[in-house]
Amino acid sequence: MDKTELLQLIITRLSHDLDVLSGAARTAHEAATHAENIPDNKYDTLALEASYIAQAQANRASEIRQAIEAFKQLRPLRANGQVVRLGALVNLEAEDGSTRMVFVGPREGGLKVSSPYGEVVVITPASPLGTVLIGKSVGDMVETGEGAGRMEYEIVAVF
Repeated sequence: MDKTELLQLIITRLSHDLDVLSGAARTAHEAATHAENIPDNKYDTLALEASYIAQAQANRASEIRQAIEAFKQLRPLRANGQVVRLGALVNLEAEDGSTRMVFVGPREGGLKVSSPYGEVVVITPASPLGTVLIGKSVGDMVETGEGAGRMEYEIVAVF
């Protein structure tokens, strides 16, 4: 498994998301400051709402920039089947026999990336699955969730 290629796919995806979000933030900012959106009375809140959206999008863009930097600084370490840690690519097999690949990244948990190895989901060490995976190795069983949402996985491989 080439984790350098996977890291580049993640950075490319985040960069694309940043471009899209930056464009949306600019549009929302323009709407908030456009002359046609000057309030006619105290109940006309269109410009105010647009400014809230613009600020939220700018905040999210900042988070994505930080995530890009965090992934750029992450050096892929060779796990060779050792313990799961930050930067590990983990192949999991569920109770029903299905498999999934997760990458333990520094940020952006939930991000899905299509790779030559199939879909890879980024998780963080602070996520429920990340919490139980950190420190485990091939052959270990991990469990997440409760009740009907409970899932049990076997760690098949760590790259």
